[in-house]
Amino acid sequence: MTLQLSDFAAERGIRYFMISFTDLFGGQRAKLVPAQAIADMQKDGAGFAGFATWLDLTPAHPDLFAVPDASSVIQLPWKRDVAWVAADCVMEDQPVAQAPRVMLKRLVEEAAAKDLRVKTGVEPEFFLVCPDGSRISDDYDTAEKPCYDQQAVMRRYDVIAEICDCMLELGWKPYQNDHEDANGQFEMNWEYDDALATADKHSFFKFMVRSIAEKHGLRATFMPKPFKGLTGSGCHAHISVWNNKGTTNAFADKAMPFGLSAQGKEFLGGIMRHASALAAITNPTVNSYKRINAPRTVSGATWAPNTVTWTGNNRTHMVRVPAPGRFELRLPDGAVNPYLLQAVIIAAGLSGLHHRADPGPHHDIDMYKDGHTVTNAPKLPLNLLDALREYEKDTELQEALGTEFSAAYLKLKQREWNSFCGHFTDWERENTLDI
Repeated sequence: MTLQLSDFAAERGIRYFMISFTDLFGGQRAKLVPAQAIADMQKDGAGFAGFATWLDLTPAHPDLFAVPDASSVIQLPWKRDVAWVAADCVMEDQPVAQAPRVMLKRLVEEAAAKDLRVKTGVEPEFFLVCPDGSRISDDYDTAEKPCYDQQAVMRRYDVIAEICDCMLELGWKPYQNDHEDANGQFEMNWEYDDALATADKHSFFKFMVRSIAEKHGLRATFMPKPFKGLTGSGCHAHISVWNNKGTTNAFADKAMPFGLSAQGKEFLGGIMRHASALAAITNPTVNSYKRINAPRTVSGATWAPNTVTWTGNNRTHMVRVPAPGRFELRLPDGAVNPYLLQAVIIAAGLSGLHHRADPGPHHDIDMYKDGHTVTNAPKLPLNLLDALREYEKDTELQEALGTEFSAAYLKLKQREWNSFCGHFTDWERENTLDI
């Protein structure tokens, strides 16, 4: 039985609902709706001019309606008279195929038709910076190897603990928080879930972290590489696939190498097969490629891959298998769209199962030290343009994600790249002024 948001409001003392959808660039768009109007909005949706967001729509298109999915509703722990609810985009009574959450739900259904239930956990990293974003917010956070720094995490205890308290209240089962490998950088982890639930939580998490940081006079950024010389922010994804009842892990087989079943290996094969095109989705900004292709950082390692390789429990590769029955994709970064991340994982994995794809040989080497010895694996794209070209060539992945989505995404991201190329930088002046 569908939860009635008007009842939810009455029971919880909700005054306003944020009806929220995520556009192609990961932008979170919302309307603030009084509880007295939520019954009609739950039925018909909140109206938006789609052209005003990053969707491939024109001013002439009809209204876009964001229809709230009541199963995703969250009362804001830090502002209890407001509730957030994820929405699906509809136009003229039809789902908008290019809308990320709509596309993810379609792929979840495709997997379910094969008795597969994809479960994922994400590890979003972020920086706490000063309000103008020019520097990290903690002047004492200067260690050469700041990862897990006890004093540094305690200096930001008020922010981190408040975010974790919110997750505890919401029942997300958070289990650890730490200072990460860059000065000013943090990571917070909660329990894995079905792909759509993880995407909704990931989307809300970014909103929550930013909101609570602002409450404390700080700014949170998920930008992949905000500071030269410091480790960038990743968003590693841990992936397992179960039967529809969620009772049997289809990836687990203790008799196989790494405890990864034949089906799990084929799903991994799909990730490897589409990796270069995958980057256009998992690493969606110009800045993303400053993390992937970064020189050695102050701490001594970038913790980001630059080659399409996989391994056992070794963090220097694009994919690692840390335990039986799951693997970790280390390619995505902090800018990744929460819904597109889950969608492209499912699309590539289903492709792997369809083709019975072989992920190729695993490598046990330290890729940061001996990566040059691997000659049979492609390098990841050097920049956003290369990634878009790889995605454009990968017609199978385009079709799996949807031709309408793919055309819209390529068009808008190409426009973004062109805008970047038209921007003049200090580097150009410093290096070419006297040539």
